[in-house]
Amino acid sequence: MITRAEILDIKSLATKQGREELGAFIAEGEKLVGEIRNSSLRIRRILQTKPIFAEGELVSEKEMERISQLKSANSVLAVVELPTRKLANVQPNKNLVLALDRVQNPGNLGTIIRLADWFGISDIVCSEDTADCFNPKVVQATMGAILRVRVHYTNLSKWLAEQRDTKIYGTFLEGENIYNAQLDKCGVIVMGNEGQGISDEVAKCVSNKLLIPSYPADRCGSESLNVAVATAVICSEFRRR
Repeated sequence: MITRAEILDIKSLATKQGREELGAFIAEGEKLVGEIRNSSLRIRRILQTKPIFAEGELVSEKEMERISQLKSANSVLAVVELPTRKLANVQPNKNLVLALDRVQNPGNLGTIIRLADWFGISDIVCSEDTADCFNPKVVQATMGAILRVRVHYTNLSKWLAEQRDTKIYGTFLEGENIYNAQLDKCGVIVMGNEGQGISDEVAKCVSNKLLIPSYPADRCGSESLNVAVATAVICSEFRRR
């Protein structure tokens, strides 16, 4: 039996304020919770509607529906302690790093974290107004990649300005065709807001402007690519070299 107060606490984890106050986030689904159990993250509690994990507590399906953040409640939900990430450990002069400027759609952020995991990018540095990576929708969209990719939040333009002797790439309509451009194995790839692209403040820090060309070049088609799709194209091209 789960108490009303406990239900309210778990439901509060749907908001950023609730996650910060309780220092935890929620993850749902047997596969995801199973991965978390085998990771370095600390699980505070596992609730389940049937015996799955030995340490799990049984709750009714109705109780699970009340605490779940999914349209259709899963059979397992875990309350997980928020990890500590150290921005000082990010080294774009030695590794490829993604930077997100005001990416606000949880689905896009979750997909980008999953892409970073696929392409071997361990760190993503985000502006403070980028969506929270521990939003339940983001966590589910990462398909477990949130366990392997470290996401950091900071004043992005200030952090980029501090990355001396590091190439900082960004996508612009006036950029160089990415398929002809020289791309290094290290540096920062900046991706911008879904509707407005990279902000003027962050754009000042970009040293290498890139363009993903449409095909054919003179075709009148879509105005732009979805930010997650564009991230996939760019990361693939960097790793292909």
